[in-house]
Amino acid sequence: MARLSAFVCGLLFGLGLLLAGMADPAKVLAFLDLAGNWDPSLALVMVGWGIAGICPGPAVAILLTGHWQALLFAAAMLAGMLIFTALEGWRGR
Repeated sequence: MARLSAFVCGLLFGLGLLLAGMADPAKVLAFLDLAGNWDPSLALVMVGWGIAGICPGPAVAILLTGHWQALLFAAAMLAGMLIFTALEGWRGR
């Protein structure tokens, strides 16, 4: 059961990174290039981490502790993913 939980957590973490664009080297480099062609879109992800004090990977692990803050963060994170997916689908039409 522990291996299955670790696997699911890893999948969720990877999915979060992909949806946020943090797995795209060009996007990360553009975010870090303050003097050039700066892409501020990852700032929304990082500001979210700073507000809650939790990043997505540990948030999934913290869910098992039952802290309401982690539950709220995870719910907000999933809602953000769903909204992003819906907006991207709407934008693509």
